[in-house]
Amino acid sequence: MKKRALISVSDKTGIVEFAKSLCGYGYEIVSTGGTLKALQAAGVDAIDISSVTGFPECLDGRVKTLHPNVHAGLLAMRSNKEHMDFLEKMNITPIDIVVVNLYPFKQTISKPGVELAEAVENIDIGGPTMLRSAAKNYQDVAVIVDPKDYATVLEELANGGVTRETKFRLMYKVYQHTSYYDTLIANYLRQKQGIEFPDQLTLAFDKAQDMRYGENPRQHAVFYKEPFPVAGSLACAEQLHGKELSYNNINDTNGALDLLREFDEPTVVAVKHANPCGVATAATISEAYKKAYDADPTSIFGGIVAANREIDKETAEMIHSIFIEIVVAPSFSKEAFDILSQKANIRLLKLPTINAPVPDNCYDMKKVLGGLLVQQYDRMVVDMSQVKTVTKKEPTKKQMDDMVFAMKVVKHTKSNAIVIAKDGVILGIGCGQVNRIRATEQAIAHSLVDTKGAVLASDAFFPFDDCARAAAKAGIAAIMQPGGSIKDQLSIDACDENGVAMVFTGDRHFKH
Repeated sequence: MKKRALISVSDKTGIVEFAKSLCGYGYEIVSTGGTLKALQAAGVDAIDISSVTGFPECLDGRVKTLHPNVHAGLLAMRSNKEHMDFLEKMNITPIDIVVVNLYPFKQTISKPGVELAEAVENIDIGGPTMLRSAAKNYQDVAVIVDPKDYATVLEELANGGVTRETKFRLMYKVYQHTSYYDTLIANYLRQKQGIEFPDQLTLAFDKAQDMRYGENPRQHAVFYKEPFPVAGSLACAEQLHGKELSYNNINDTNGALDLLREFDEPTVVAVKHANPCGVATAATISEAYKKAYDADPTSIFGGIVAANREIDKETAEMIHSIFIEIVVAPSFSKEAFDILSQKANIRLLKLPTINAPVPDNCYDMKKVLGGLLVQQYDRMVVDMSQVKTVTKKEPTKKQMDDMVFAMKVVKHTKSNAIVIAKDGVILGIGCGQVNRIRATEQAIAHSLVDTKGAVLASDAFFPFDDCARAAAKAGIAAIMQPGGSIKDQLSIDACDENGVAMVFTGDRHFKH
């Protein structure tokens, strides 16, 4: 019985050489459309699929391989006598090798302004059907979706035939490939229809990096990125210098970028273990860095620095003076790069879209054992139309600006979270505490400068008056918190007794 291979590919990388090699092993090549033309033009003796189906390609190429002569040849089990007798009776030749990759749907929808009709036209029908048929009969059919597998298949053919183990591996790659492909289509159509939370959620990611280890050296880890990464996200950054990013590097840098995205003015964010440790805004990025550094020079050591303006020479010289793991910025001046790249281990990441807003179709996801938590991305910081002063004393405009600044940081700090700020600089942060008074005391204790006249922001309401009294004792002049406790009045009274202004926002910012 003659050996037959069916080849129909969009990605023609290496296909001519592979087909010629198959011919050398005695395979008859069956092909379609553009692939057939490319093979014949290269001198490959290939036959048209129509000679197998006895039916012409039709409907602008929509129907080519959807035919019993193709799928019976793919699905017939060689060990099943009834199957093989049927093929003989119907004069159907079994297909032993299938090489198919699919219409470029991903490339199509990534084009700016692509219309729905064009996207739909690039949904492959015959390709996935052939792949799934061939993969189901993996014992007898070697099915290839990835040009990287050509060499392995040819090597095994030279040694007598493709092994069952390889065929089984190729089967897996088929279903992974078609699942990814269908997920791209489903998610594109879901977004087109504005469906926020579907009854069945499928996600597609591309492997970006095998990591040295995870959170700890004993844990294996991989970084996957979305097929169309959000502008301004870490997946879009270009690494200019330094060793590859670790699991913790990526997690911490992502947190820094999330916080940095809240600011339009020149801002520097320093992060350590996924929590901010220094944040400042200023007229220049060098001034912002100096203020962020001075806020907590101990914690910034070995941390992540993110800036929303180009890193210049002056800023680079200050960064170079201590150990920093990562610097991410829209760009680096030549002088800055030359200075920072003197250190072999510092990672320099260029992210020109660092200020890009988060689009509406982004979600916050957290994997838990046995499930996935999905929620809308938290876009709001403070709805100023809902802010109300609840104390006798009103905050000044400057205090209000500082409280909003502090609340931006609170939003990206692990709960329970308290942030103290003054003049566009974070003075103290209390994070990840199991009660609010402990977070308040931590923020006060970690303030390296006098907190008199500073402001305080809280991610959730004060359950008792102890936080308000601790703040007043530390010289805090104004407090911003959501309110909503049944004992709010106790905190209001404590502020009134000490001449502290307090405003309620009505919205909390838990981060777990």
